[in-house]
Amino acid sequence: MIHANERVHLSDLREHVGGTVSVCGWVNTLRLQRKMQFLVVRDHTAMAQVTHRRGGDGDPVEAALESLSTESAVRITGRVVDNPVVKLGGLEIVPERVEVLNRAEAPLPTDERSGLEHRMDWRFLDVRIRPAARLLFAVQTTFEQGMRAYAYEQGCTEMHTPKLMGTASESGAEVFKLGYFNSSAYLAQSPQFFKQMAIAAGVDRVFEIGPVFRAEPSFTSRHATEFTGVDVELAWISDVEDVMRFEEQMLAHAIALVAERHGDAIEETFGTELAVPETPFPRITMAEAQSMLRADGWDPEGVKEDLDPEGERALAARMLKETGHEFVFVTHYPAGIRPFYHMRSADDPGLTLSFDLLWKGLEITTGAQREHRYDRLIEQAADKGMGTDPLEDYLNCFRYGCPPHGGLGMGLARVLMVMLGLDSIREATFLFRGPNRLTP
Repeated sequence: MIHANERVHLSDLREHVGGTVSVCGWVNTLRLQRKMQFLVVRDHTAMAQVTHRRGGDGDPVEAALESLSTESAVRITGRVVDNPVVKLGGLEIVPERVEVLNRAEAPLPTDERSGLEHRMDWRFLDVRIRPAARLLFAVQTTFEQGMRAYAYEQGCTEMHTPKLMGTASESGAEVFKLGYFNSSAYLAQSPQFFKQMAIAAGVDRVFEIGPVFRAEPSFTSRHATEFTGVDVELAWISDVEDVMRFEEQMLAHAIALVAERHGDAIEETFGTELAVPETPFPRITMAEAQSMLRADGWDPEGVKEDLDPEGERALAARMLKETGHEFVFVTHYPAGIRPFYHMRSADDPGLTLSFDLLWKGLEITTGAQREHRYDRLIEQAADKGMGTDPLEDYLNCFRYGCPPHGGLGMGLARVLMVMLGLDSIREATFLFRGPNRLTP
C-alpha cells in the first residue's frame, strides 16, 4: 500500500486506480472552463489529465489551479479514476490538494518552434519540453552502459586520467592554455599519453569515458571545443586488427542494447531505423579509398592526402551499396597526417598502422597501433620536428619494457548524431561548447 504523500510516477497510475496518490511534475497544458478545470501534468515518465469541478469561493483546489501557468512545478494529490474518454491512458486524477511548488513566469522564452541557437540559450527548458531531447539522454545512457559492459567483459579497467597537463599534448596545437598558480597548464586534448602510461604501468586493458578539449576554431555541425570521448587502449596486441575487432564488437553490443530498449521510440521520434551492425565491418585502405573515389570524380587534382567530409560521405555511400554496411574502417593513413606515436608499416614506412571508423559517412573514431619502441618514437618525433624535452615523462614509459599496444578514441556526441539522424552535434550534447558558446 502506497502512502498518500509518496510520489507516484505518472507512468504507474494504472496500478493505483481507485486509490489516492501524490504526483509531481510540470503543467503541460491548462484549460480553465466556466464549470470545469482541466490540467495536463507531465513528469519524466508520462503525462496525465487532472480534472476538477469548480467549487466556487473558498475552493482551494480551484484557486490553486487558477493561479497556474504552463511549466509551473506542482505536486497534486488526488484519486486515480478510470475514464475511457480521456486520451491519456483512459485515466484521470481528481485532485484533493494542489501545491504550487514553483510558478513559471509567462510567457516562456522558448518553445518547440524556436531556432536551434535560441533553444541552446534556454537548453534546460528545451530539454524539458521536447520529448526528443529527453530520449537522446536515455539513449546515451544505454549506449554507454552497453560499451562499459562489453569493455568490462573483455577485462578492461576503467581509468580516470588528468585533464590538466603541464605540457601541451600530442602536437601542441589546438590546446587551451590556462593559468596554473605561478605557471601555465593545458587542458588535455586527449587522454592518449595517460592511457599509454597505464599500459606501461601494467594495466592490461584501459577504458575511459571523459571530457576532451580541442581549441579548434571550427563552426561545423560536427565539431565542439569540449566533448565526451570514449577511449580504449589494449596491451599485448598482435596488430592493429585486434583494436578494430574490439571496437566493432563493442559497438555491435552497445547498439544492440539501444535497439532493444529504445529502437521503437527512436523510429517514432526521430524517424530513424536503428540497424544492429553485423561484424566484421568492411575495411579499406586509404589508398584504395582514394583511388575508388577519384575514379568517381572526387579530388580531380589528386592532391588531397586525407578524406574531406565530401569524400567520407561518398565512400560510405559506395560501401553501403557494395557491402550493405553502414560502417567502414579506413586504414593505413599516411604518416604525414598522423601523430608521431602511430606505428609505421614495416612494408611501407610512409604509412601508419592506423584507422578511422566512419558511420554513415561521418568519422566517429580514430585509432592505431602505437609505437612502443623508445628509439623509434624518438626518430618519429624528430621526423615531425618535435622537441623531446616536453615529452620526457611520456617517453620514459617506453624505456623499461612497454608492451605492444594500440587503442582508439571515439566522439560520443558524433555517435549519437548518426544514431538518431541529428543535423548538428549541438543537439547531441546537453550543454554545447563551441568557439562562440560558453553559456549556459
